[in-house]
Amino acid sequence: MQEDFLHYIWQYQKLITTALRTVQGNRLQVISVGEHNTNSGPDFYNSRILLGDQEWAGTIEIHLKASDWYVHKHQNDDAYANVILHVVWENDIEVFDTNQNVMETLVLKNIVNKSLIQNYRKLLQRKKWINCEAQIHNIDEFTMSFWKQKLLVQRLHRKATEFQFVLDDLQNNWEALLFHLLARNFGLKINASAFSQLTKNISFSVFKKEVSNVLSIEALLFGQSNLLDEFVEDEYYHVLQKEYKYLKKKYQLEKSLVKLRFFRLRPASFPTIRLSQFAALYCSQKNLFSKIIAIKTLDDIYELFCVSASEYWDAHYTFGKETVKRNKKLSKSFIELLILNTIIPIKFMYAKSIGKDNFEELLQLYRAIKSEKNSVMVKFKDLKVVVDSSADTQSLIELKTQYCSQHKCLHCEIGNKLLYPS
Repeated sequence: MQEDFLHYIWQYQKLITTALRTVQGNRLQVISVGEHNTNSGPDFYNSRILLGDQEWAGTIEIHLKASDWYVHKHQNDDAYANVILHVVWENDIEVFDTNQNVMETLVLKNIVNKSLIQNYRKLLQRKKWINCEAQIHNIDEFTMSFWKQKLLVQRLHRKATEFQFVLDDLQNNWEALLFHLLARNFGLKINASAFSQLTKNISFSVFKKEVSNVLSIEALLFGQSNLLDEFVEDEYYHVLQKEYKYLKKKYQLEKSLVKLRFFRLRPASFPTIRLSQFAALYCSQKNLFSKIIAIKTLDDIYELFCVSASEYWDAHYTFGKETVKRNKKLSKSFIELLILNTIIPIKFMYAKSIGKDNFEELLQLYRAIKSEKNSVMVKFKDLKVVVDSSADTQSLIELKTQYCSQHKCLHCEIGNKLLYPS
């Protein structure tokens, strides 16, 4: 038994409420369970109850054992002076409030449906991957569909909150935020941090001044990534070195500590190729932020991001080593990653900032993109969960990371359905 289960029972009143009485023998009626407090202090605020004929308003504290009141030293804490009811699973000791009066206590042990307790114990048995893996396939389609859409909204709000901290640091410059987020996602998982650091080493104001010249932008990106520090017998490399030396002096750029990784990457995803593609995007698309906010269809986004690495990279993956000639264009699958991780979240965030709701528009984009292929989706498919599009995959990633992995079954619609089937 865990205390958060008792919170769940109280919050949703999953108890036998006929003729409730406290340990002290007073008739109890719950008018309002109150607001669940997830920070320090009593567990529920603004609660209202009737004890006999007297109405009380205040806070509710919940424990597994009544003696936990003293274990947690609440008797010496003024934050608990307004507790009107002590809700416990087991009443192992008489408790006195901060004024030394006997605390009105409700014992849950014998007024909770036994099937609910059995379902809880069954659900919380630790499984190999998620707690409900043996039962999730029984969840009805309506509940699953409703919960996945809610998870998708939660994911967007969570990302918007994360991005807001970056936007604040950038003094509310939306173009600079897009620059930072796109760079990070061009780096993929392996080089995300390094690409992110790169955008701090080259301020967007400096970057913007040079976007009319691909050579200058590549020189900035490669130079600040420490990729132009060696001697390489290659004409283009020498041109970049010369240009970077000039730009470094012009903008008084400091020595960068960025360290890029090539290991465990396919050549098409080498940071050299991604940096050149990133340069091409910004040099070919002026006012990129405004275009992304205005754009609505998947095909239009594909067209906007239809860029290739510069001509030198047609026959190279690294400096000085020639390969079979091949155009290094952004693939549709890579553009889709940018849509899911940058474009949709920033469109949602911006609409929210100006008081607009664009979720239905974004939902159409999600549904137009095929489901992602990763280990999490393989597991969910094995459990017979429907995965039709990126709307499903993004929802299920949110479910796994924010609920399943943290064992927050009591806050999950699936967990609730399994605990208390209607």
